[in-house]
Amino acid sequence: MYPRKFSYVAPSRVEDVLRLLKRYGDEAKLLAGGHSLLPMMKLRIVGPRVVIDLKNLRDRLAYIRDGARAVRIGALTTHAEIEFSDMLKREVPLLPEVARWVGDMQVRNMGTVGGSLAHADPAADWPVAMLALNATFTVQGARKRAVPASKFFKGPFTTALKPSELLTEITVPKPPKGHGWSWKKFERKAGDFATVNVAVIAVPDGRGQIRDVSIAVGSVNPVPYRAAGAEKMLRGKRPDAELLKAAAEAAAEPAEPTSDLRGSAEYKKWLTRVMVRRALEEALSRAGISVEVVQHA
Repeated sequence: MYPRKFSYVAPSRVEDVLRLLKRYGDEAKLLAGGHSLLPMMKLRIVGPRVVIDLKNLRDRLAYIRDGARAVRIGALTTHAEIEFSDMLKREVPLLPEVARWVGDMQVRNMGTVGGSLAHADPAADWPVAMLALNATFTVQGARKRAVPASKFFKGPFTTALKPSELLTEITVPKPPKGHGWSWKKFERKAGDFATVNVAVIAVPDGRGQIRDVSIAVGSVNPVPYRAAGAEKMLRGKRPDAELLKAAAEAAAEPAEPTSDLRGSAEYKKWLTRVMVRRALEEALSRAGISVEVVQHA
């Protein structure tokens, strides 16, 4: 099937993009990587009046910059650029690991982190990672504003972005030195969207206990979520097998998956518990926190 007739423009300035967004509103669609938008247009799920290609903004919006307390990533940075960034491997290793699991190499070479975040597919990888890392998104419109990841995702394919706004940058606070991390993604086949994906950051206190932890879960709810109850259960504790099992149960409690080709709702709920537990074990191990061995389901 062919897409509906549309106009195509490729501005060279952010200001021109914003002007076009203000003019066309919901009738405009932004083209970043195109791996989601173009299939939707061909299937006529969406039919924009105008497509605004952002390719000429790469010199302004494609970058990875190191800072004292955070890294800044331009919205047009590709998945591959994140995957192979030596600085990110050193400072925020969760990000290159997540990038490695996005699609296939062709997708990673063309697709952009900002495009994925703005698309807000419930089964996507980047929203989960950014939630676990407490990232903040810079949004440019009539004025510039910062939106925490926890308030950015509003529903399936729905974000805090207004029709006249553009996501320009992601700011990721650097986890403390010595932190542990884990990314777990269960997929039907290589490059597929996740059945369940989990990101964990664990910070040790130097005495074998968990000083801080963040657990983000995706693909089992309309939006990814932080497992606040499980995090509270783990903070300040010396973990053992029973504690991790209880935390995994608590982390899966908010999940409300639906049955589909990837499995039944019951199966996905069970899988969430398994993936969270495994992610916790790996993150704690990387943080140097000893845990009694857990028998996997």
